[in-house]
Amino acid sequence: MRLASAYLLVSHGSRDPRPQLATERLASLLIQKLARQQGIYRSTACQWEVEQKSQIKTAVQSQLAQPLVETACLELTPVPLHVRLEECARKAKDRGLESLQILPLFLLPGVHVREDIPEEIAIAQQAIGGAVKLELRPYLGNYLNIIDLLSKKLEKLPVQARIIVSHGSRRQGANDRCEAIAAKLDAVTAYWSLSPSLAEKVKVLAEAGAENIAILPYFLFSGGITDAIAEQVRQLQTDFPKTQLHLGEPLGATEELADLILSGIDEGTTQKDSTWEKYISWEQGLEIQDGGHSKENSF
Repeated sequence: MRLASAYLLVSHGSRDPRPQLATERLASLLIQKLARQQGIYRSTACQWEVEQKSQIKTAVQSQLAQPLVETACLELTPVPLHVRLEECARKAKDRGLESLQILPLFLLPGVHVREDIPEEIAIAQQAIGGAVKLELRPYLGNYLNIIDLLSKKLEKLPVQARIIVSHGSRRQGANDRCEAIAAKLDAVTAYWSLSPSLAEKVKVLAEAGAENIAILPYFLFSGGITDAIAEQVRQLQTDFPKTQLHLGEPLGATEELADLILSGIDEGTTQKDSTWEKYISWEQGLEIQDGGHSKENSF
């Protein structure tokens, strides 16, 4: 089956190797899931169960049939994003693919999502012309079902009070999504780079009598910041010994996260005009249609 698009997972970039390794694992999971979905997945053993004279041909055809999912970083990388986009577009063209879908692995609509990535895409599109269309998809934090993933992580922690810890963005309105998610999860928000900080929120809840506080890092993968949050939680536990602090894990390169991204790819491919509107309508305050009934989307 011929695939219409290639996919590029764009992350922030880090000096810590763990986020990139996790991004590559996520890409690998997506390749497997897309291949199975398209009915082209075959084990290595099956690929070579052919006559000797057709082995090379079969291997080449198999490689061309496999979904193309690449990774790129916006910052802290020797290759600028627009150059990486051009490289991936050439790979897509060589496989006969018509478009390259860019999937920003960002949780907040900050400057990187709203300005930097679109600018890099524009540069790359101008360079490659119309041979391959570069399509920017919604950032990961705006997928509606991401709340389900966070809820499952919170279910593993003792709960009396909940804090969602996000990096935070100084771009106006960028933190609204995090606030909306926290409200759905019956949690309060704290920010690593902004106020209110985690220490401030723990202090308020502890002094209000909370005996158990679940703290969930709203980050994609483990890295330097999540390590620092863990260290801060250990210090806060010393400061507030009567309150038990329970630290959860970031989203991680899991099957569940890959399924979430895949669901967005599926819906974006089959219903580009209507379904993707659902992913962005919470920011714009749009009314959307659902089953013939108009309703205000709370997100």
